[in-house]
Amino acid sequence: MYVRIRNLREDKDLTQQHMAELLNVTQTTYSRYERGELDIPTAVLIKLSKFHEVSIDYLLDQTDNPKLKTK
Repeated sequence: MYVRIRNLREDKDLTQQHMAELLNVTQTTYSRYERGELDIPTAVLIKLSKFHEVSIDYLLDQTDNPKLKTK
């Protein structure tokens, strides 16, 4: 379900452990996010969006446009 967060992580050559530390979760929890076994909390989605500089809609596969909307 959350293939995009895995792809974004891999594009930056980051480990699941690195992302887990950034998000203050365990590596197991982060792995479960990537596999879609655990819903990603809103606060974590926001952190991921900011870190990868993409929209939350892009992370959730609601759009193919990764650009953040500007105000």
